[in-house]
Amino acid sequence: MPPLSILELVRVTEQTDAAGALRNAREVAIHAERLGYRRIWVAEHHNIAGIASAATSIVIAHIAEGTSTIRVGAGGIMLPNHSPYIIAEQFGTLARLYGDRIDLGLGRAPGTDQLTLRAIRRPPEAAEHFPEDVIELQAYFEPAAAGQRLEAVPAAGTRVPLWILGSSHFGAMLAAELGLPYAFASHFAPDLLLPALDIYRSRFKPSAVLDRPYAMVGANVIAADTDEEARRLFTTQQMSFTGIRRGARGLSQPPIDDIDAFWTAEERDWVSRMLARSIVGSVETVRRGLADLAGETGADEIMLVSDVYDHRTRLKSIALIAEAAGMTGDAAVALL
Repeated sequence: MPPLSILELVRVTEQTDAAGALRNAREVAIHAERLGYRRIWVAEHHNIAGIASAATSIVIAHIAEGTSTIRVGAGGIMLPNHSPYIIAEQFGTLARLYGDRIDLGLGRAPGTDQLTLRAIRRPPEAAEHFPEDVIELQAYFEPAAAGQRLEAVPAAGTRVPLWILGSSHFGAMLAAELGLPYAFASHFAPDLLLPALDIYRSRFKPSAVLDRPYAMVGANVIAADTDEEARRLFTTQQMSFTGIRRGARGLSQPPIDDIDAFWTAEERDWVSRMLARSIVGSVETVRRGLADLAGETGADEIMLVSDVYDHRTRLKSIALIAEAAGMTGDAAVALL
């Protein structure tokens, strides 16, 4: 079983405001650290009422402050939205504060809608410069040379680990070319997972930071005492994706008994395709699902989304997933 990590969505629910979502995210990190998860990441999203991680570097600091060993990072920063220099300053600061626990995953998607892109002053051609921006950013984390006139203080010398994130072939090719670790967003874009992994591994060029490919695979994973209970919990995420299909991204909703009464057949088919990489069930069902995913993909690491509405129930899901994976963290935490 490869190591497991968590993508924290910082969900704002119908019962929990943004402040509560941020407190819950930190508690999830503390919980995951005790259970033996390798890392917890948060992603940059804008103008989405149900996700409170827009100021991603600040959220990372909030989570890192409550933990001591788990890796904390961005999954990811949408680099075309920002100056590489500013991101270097932010993540260099995080590295100075929290040491060698900070990861910086980089994506080229906007993470929002066109109206918001105008509000954040993102130029239309920004994504075209993504490869050059990654290389520029990487240079800022290297030690400053004698006489260097431009330095990203305090980033120089921190060598914050960079990851390339992707849901298509582009990210796989770039990660391979630069010799960087690669994370595929199969938790919402499963169709190209296997071809992208093949491209990444076959074209990988060893670099100063990585001598062999390292691939992380995303998956939606929900565990409960029974398969039936887990499937009911999964309806929260199914409703969220239905909202995306309807163009109505709202707050996270509590699970329901009959998801077929909520969506149309067309919506069901679309959501099921988007969430095809989902493992939902009891500990034994999740154990088999994780093993099958690892065997099919050869993943070096699995990053899971456990999008459960109730916070305490989500903590239990995360603990049961750890049990399914045979993790050897604090067993008492699983007794929630």
